[in-house]
Amino acid sequence: MKKMEKIPRFKSLEKEENFWATHDSTEYIDFSKAKPAVFPDLKPTSKTISVRLPEYLLEEIKILANKRGVPYQAMLKVLLAEKVRETNSVR
Repeated sequence: MKKMEKIPRFKSLEKEENFWATHDSTEYIDFSKAKPAVFPDLKPTSKTISVRLPEYLLEEIKILANKRGVPYQAMLKVLLAEKVRETNSVR
C-alpha cells in the first residue's frame, strides 16, 4: 500500500479550491477505504416553478436540446444561466 500524503490545512476556502484544482486527490485519500454516505435530510437545491412560454420558443429550446443531446429542461437552465451571467457582466 502506497503512503498517503498529509492533507494541508488551508487558511481559506479559495486556497483549498486552488489546491485541489492542481493536485491529485488519490495521493492524499485512500479511496479503497471509502464507504457510501447517506444524507437523508439533504434538501434539493432547485425549486420547481411554472413558466408560460410561447409554443414556438419551447420548440426552439427543444430543438437546441436535441442537437446537444440533453433534456430540454436542462437546456433551458443552461440558457437562463448564460443570460444571467451575461447580464451581470454588463453592469
